[in-house]
Amino acid sequence: MNESLAGMLLKGLVRSLPEEKRELYEYIITMEDTLAQRAATSEHFISLLIEHAPHKQAAAHFGCSYGEILKRMREIEEELDNQLHTRLSKAKWMDCTCATRRKKEETKNKTAL
Repeated sequence: MNESLAGMLLKGLVRSLPEEKRELYEYIITMEDTLAQRAATSEHFISLLIEHAPHKQAAAHFGCSYGEILKRMREIEEELDNQLHTRLSKAKWMDCTCATRRKKEETKNKTAL
């Protein structure tokens, strides 16, 4: 699987979520990404997750229990995962190497004249 394609598809799927789900997902993922950028190692990342507890902060921010936030986030991630797998299974890869080379040669020939 191409990670860039999966990343682009995932961003689109997140944007298509209902507002409430999208806000919760983005809130937690943004916090986790920020912690990941600060972490020097995977162990450091885990300690930052424990220290900052993004899901607990989300529970306070959205006025829900910690358990409810975990449940909702799990459901959102499962929904996104299912949709992503569906889209990736429908994606068709085409080898355009020959066409790209031919186009490059045509352009090169035109500029040489």
